[in-house]
Amino acid sequence: MNNSTIAPAAPIRSPYTIAPEDIAMRAVDLPEMTSVKMKELFPELEDAIPLTKESIRKAAENALAGVDFSKVNPGDSVNILASHHGFTLAGGEPYAELLRTIRDEVEKRTGTKDIRLRAGNGLRYRESELFIKKFKLDEYFHGKAKNVTPLMKGVPIQTKIGTLYGLSDVYDAKWIIHVHNTDVRELHFHRVIDRIMKPFGMSYARIETRSTYHYNLGPRGGNFVARSIYESDFVQEKMLFSVMLKVSPNGIMGVDADNDLFRLNERSTRKMLEEYGKLITLLNELEDTGCIAVLDCHAPLSYVSAGGLIFAAFLQIGTDPFDLDHPVTPYSFYTEQCYDEHGKTNVEEVPKVSGALKAMINNYSCKGYPGGFFSAQIPSIIVGEKLKAVFDLDEQNAGYTKDSLIAPDLLTAVNLTMKMSGCRNLVAFDGAVGGINMSRELREFLLERVPAVRKKVDEELMPKWLAQRNMV
Repeated sequence: MNNSTIAPAAPIRSPYTIAPEDIAMRAVDLPEMTSVKMKELFPELEDAIPLTKESIRKAAENALAGVDFSKVNPGDSVNILASHHGFTLAGGEPYAELLRTIRDEVEKRTGTKDIRLRAGNGLRYRESELFIKKFKLDEYFHGKAKNVTPLMKGVPIQTKIGTLYGLSDVYDAKWIIHVHNTDVRELHFHRVIDRIMKPFGMSYARIETRSTYHYNLGPRGGNFVARSIYESDFVQEKMLFSVMLKVSPNGIMGVDADNDLFRLNERSTRKMLEEYGKLITLLNELEDTGCIAVLDCHAPLSYVSAGGLIFAAFLQIGTDPFDLDHPVTPYSFYTEQCYDEHGKTNVEEVPKVSGALKAMINNYSCKGYPGGFFSAQIPSIIVGEKLKAVFDLDEQNAGYTKDSLIAPDLLTAVNLTMKMSGCRNLVAFDGAVGGINMSRELREFLLERVPAVRKKVDEELMPKWLAQRNMV
């Protein structure tokens, strides 16, 4: 890594991808790479806090000082609810330390010792199990840390839209504490509406209910499913408070907490629009120049990240995903169900992936997420036979390797994609915190476009986004 780049997220030993020693080269080691920090682009962004256990604990303690623990009596059981997404942010230690601090504060302020951790998953059912072991949370919670999957025993929850199903192990305590983050993440689905309520319909839900987020109801359907579960009498009778790890493109901002998730939701929504709105609007300028994505961190294809944004956000360059006047964004229809066997869309109005994304190079990522869409829509290269073998054996990625070229090494892959596309702008999706690793020419291009983008967002877009959400 050269001195002008930001350290990428460290690789993780995992059953979902190649071993760390099998990664021959990271994207930041390419000769044309440099970085741009978020504060260089937008100095007005809030400063990040240091990524130390001490700073995270202090921020958590300060936030928890403002919430009410008085419902809990000595001997009561308390489940601290977590999601695997939190462990993918800034290496995972900030989220792990937040969970430890909440546990300590519950015991200190209530006297109870029956405090459990319940960590939910996505489509990779052992993922939170790996994180629990990595951060020794099983030891910290005295053997009461559990990885929960959507195939575990369900519990019926009566909601305004009918009976939905949560996980029995999530709700088997007298009290629950919801611990999540304000990473904008799947913007194509939630569109910054009730974003921080999502785990109630995902990480904490049975497979039949969580599937409504992606399939039964279509894009944005998960918004009211999760909210309905949270609003149910069953959940409200157990709800103690909610805690958010505050995340922005600039890193970890701190911690926010509230006994009222609706108040916390409004604060978080406003910050998401403010912090991510300018960056995404700036990235829309890539329509004029294009880019090549280098996937290079421990996450599934759509969730590798650059500048605090997942790769999925780049599939819709040129559209405004915050603008609710536009009902559909390209990645809203990433799922295989929206395409026939010939790769044609089943729905007339489905937009195509942005033409600004010229190619994708998979140097390091995880299996366990539908991937055929990516290689069918975007010129795709996989680096190395070992990474190809991982995806060959992934039941969720039929067709992904078939439609991809295989390069022996990263340099060959980069040279090949540049020749094929005529584009020389690289973006590394490597999990770096506080900025984006990219090629030098692209850095200069973005810096030139910042003043006009800032003016447009401040004077035109932000007032519109807020008004659409009744937040003026």
